[in-house]
This record gives sequence, structure tokens and C-alpha cells, in this order.
Amino acid sequence: MERGGTLARRARAPWLHSAGVADSQAHCGRGARGCPGAACSAGSRPVAGSLAPVTLRLYDTAARGLREFVPLTPGEVGIYVCGATVQSSPHIGHMRSVVAFDVLARWLGRSGLRVTMIRNVTDIDDKILAKAAAAGEPWWAWAMTHEREFRDAYDALGVLRPSYEPRATGHVPEMVELIEQLVARGHAYGVADGSVYFDVRSFPEYGALTRQRLEDLSPADDGELAGKRDPRDFALWKASKPDEPATASWSTPFGRGRPGWHLECSAMAERYLGDTFDIHGGGLDLRFPHHENEVAQSRAAGRGFARYWLHHGWVTQSGKKMSKSLGNSLLVSAILEHTHPVVLRYVLTAAHYRSMIEYSDDTLREGQAIWERLAGFVSRASERVGALNAAQVAAAELPAPFVDAMDDDLNVPAALAVVHEHVRTGNTALADADATETRAALLAVRAMLDVLGLDPGASPWVGVGADDRAGAALDALVSAELDARAAARTARDFSTADAIRDRLARAGVLVEDATDGVRWSLASEQEGTS
Repeated sequence: MERGGTLARRARAPWLHSAGVADSQAHCGRGARGCPGAACSAGSRPVAGSLAPVTLRLYDTAARGLREFVPLTPGEVGIYVCGATVQSSPHIGHMRSVVAFDVLARWLGRSGLRVTMIRNVTDIDDKILAKAAAAGEPWWAWAMTHEREFRDAYDALGVLRPSYEPRATGHVPEMVELIEQLVARGHAYGVADGSVYFDVRSFPEYGALTRQRLEDLSPADDGELAGKRDPRDFALWKASKPDEPATASWSTPFGRGRPGWHLECSAMAERYLGDTFDIHGGGLDLRFPHHENEVAQSRAAGRGFARYWLHHGWVTQSGKKMSKSLGNSLLVSAILEHTHPVVLRYVLTAAHYRSMIEYSDDTLREGQAIWERLAGFVSRASERVGALNAAQVAAAELPAPFVDAMDDDLNVPAALAVVHEHVRTGNTALADADATETRAALLAVRAMLDVLGLDPGASPWVGVGADDRAGAALDALVSAELDARAAARTARDFSTADAIRDRLARAGVLVEDATDGVRWSLASEQEGTS
């Protein structure tokens, strides 16, 4: 199955800040929604040709409610997303996270903000060491192998590359510095074996993110209890063990060892986004202990850290959270053997990011059918009125109901309802041969789907419709019928020609006699079959 060009997938959006991108005013790519140039700021949200205040509201886990999003720096937004621990191959639960925050980044960029997106890679971890040892591989080779698998999966699903994708092993000096500050402030302590722990009782706000009382929490499971002041104290630095590779440890003032999981994200977020930044994201399962511990260590060190906390729902199967124990059938590589990447992307995008997605074959079949309707309309309309280029799509004014939906905590289901409404309008215009309305609907549909990373007319999805083999077979069968119809018409056997056309119509194939030849297309769901 054709997946689209790799280089095209890796193209970076103009609003996504990265190394080598100038710090001057970034083009937001909105055109008529529009980038107002030097005046573009957090307060500029042009809709229908006018300037309007930012109205984006996001559900902040810490506040337990919707909050108006006001960026720390006007015109810019910094996002930190917890990335993969590259211990094994990616499953679709991992993809839920990157797709959800890809949509967020796209929407913020379309809204005129320059986006700095950081998504880390945890490439040193207990599980990585254990699995590499079991496989007889160096731990760093094991990590890199799976990091590449994750990147391939992200690319296959059309996820934009982040501004930076730092590895934990590349930021040990920053982590050591953070530990030293916590020790100096009385929030951390070392033990005899060289490990260092965060003293949870030293930080009165511990548990505030998840609204839990300290006395109700279970002991932390990331170190030996011996030497801990409190069983709930968590590891900042883990002393090296005799059975671990020497290459999996670093020499520090505390002794040789490696960083604790929670410490990594605090250090890397500060390195690339500063002491205080806008949005921290991840899955619901990361709220505790991971994000709670990040908050504690960062704020105990005097950082403001994240101002908004966004958490996405899980992908479930039979009501249970996706996990590696459910089998290889849920690995991204296995799913893409029988499902096109854009269909999987649609399924992961279509639900609200805070809801659960119940995975099943029916879910994929429904996604396939909807994608074919969307791509089919774009294909038919483009053939009728001409293809639109990327600049035209980027400059298109988005329908106000779509904007309202996206500004309402990224309400993608409501936004897609607006997309389908415009597809219906476009199909009617096609049937009425109304080129003006067809083009308007095509432009609106492509612009809205572009925000969701699902534009059928753009890379990597251009030309992707039904399964290629099925499409080829259908094309051969319909062509044979049309050849027979043409022969009947040449012989002036119009009853046979009409019967063939009617037979195709009953099968959902519409035939159009044009001046430059015969065209056929699949009927839309609304047109149906007779």
C-alpha cells in the first residue's frame, strides 16, 4: 500500500519553531483568518475577516475545569509533551498521545502563535536495561532501535516533527545541577549507596496536582526503602548496580548512577522552554506519580514550571487500557499491515482528546468509510473545479462554527460535524454543476481537515482513498462495463446502454457523460444506491 513520501511527511509547519528558524515574526498560515503580520499576537484571532480576541479554552487538569488560554509570551506558546520510553515497539496507545498534541500544535499555529513543541525520549530506564539484557543487546542499541520505530510510526501517521526531541541521556548535566539545587534547598537527600531521593514531606504542596493527601499515597516503587526518610520519597538519582552495564551510569558528586524518570522531564523542559512555560501534556496515567513528582521537584527548586496541564484519554480494548500485554495485534506495525495510516490517524483524531477510544475492527471500518467519503469529495470536487495549492488552503477563512468548536477545548467531534456539513453542501453543488459553490466547499473542507492533519489533497494523504487493490479491481470492472456501454451506444442499442448505466447506479457508481469523455465516481452516502 502506498503510504506517501517520507520527505513530504517530515516537512515542518511554518509556525513550528525549531533550531535554525529565525526568531522574527512567524507566518501563521491563516490568511483570511489571517496572519496580521507584525501585529499578530496572542490577542489576534481574525475570523470572517475581522480581528477578535483569543477565545481558546482548554481543560486544565490542575484547575479541574476550562480555562481561557493566555500564553506566557504574546504570540508564542511553549509545549512540553512526555514522549516515549523506548523499551519496545509502539502500539496505538502511544499514537493517541502524539496525535492529540499534534492537533493542539496545529490549531495553535493556525491561530497565529509560534509554537515551540518539545517531546522527549526516555532512552535510559530500568525496563530498557532489563529488556536489552534479555535480548543480549547493548542497552543503547536497544533504545535506538525502538526510538527509530517510534519515529517511523509518527511519520506514518502524518505527525509533525516537534521543535526539539531531546534524549534523557543527553541532558545529565542539567539533571545533576537540578539535584544539587534541591539538596541545597533541603528538598532532597543522599543515601549510603549513592542514590538521591526527593523528600516529599519537605514540599507542603505535594499531591496538589492530583488532589491527594500524602498520608493516602502508596510507597514509591523506584528504589530501596532502606535509607529513605519516607517510603513515598521518590528517586532523583539511582546508584549504579553491579549487574548493570558500566555504560549505563554517569560519574557525579553523588556517585556513579543514572537519573530517575521524573527528574528527566523537569530538566529537559527547563532546558528548552525556561523556568516557566505554557502547556505540559501527557496521558491520564501520567498524572500520578510522574507529573505530580515533576511539579514537586521543579517548584521546590524555585521554578514556575507548567501553567496549564492537559491530559488525554486512553485507547481501550474491551474497556481496558491499552497495554503491551494485550498482544502484538495492537502494535502500530501490525495494524498498518491491513489499515492505511490515514485511517488510523482519523480514528485517533475524531474522538475528543479527553475521551476514551474503544479499539475494535469496527472502529477501523467506520474510520475507513468516513475517510473514503471525505477523500472522495475532495477528489471529485478537485477534478471538477481544479486542485487547490497549499497556499490557498493555508490562506482560507475557516468557518466560524469550526473555529468555535476547536476553541472549545479542541472539540474535534463538533468540528468534524462542520466538515461533514460542508461535504454535503459540496456534493449538492457537484450534482447541480455549481462550480462556485463546489470550489467554496472544497476550500473550506480542505482547510478544516488541514487543521486536523487530515487534508486529502495534501501530503502525505493526497490520492489516498480506498485500498489500492480494491480500487484497481473496481476500476477494471467499471471500465469493462463502460466499454460495453460505449459499444452498445455505437451500435445504437440504447436500451442496453441505459441498462448498463442503471446497473452501475444500483451498485453505487455514478456515470457522467462529459464533452471530453465518460467519467465515473462513487456515490456519496447521501446519494446512496437505488
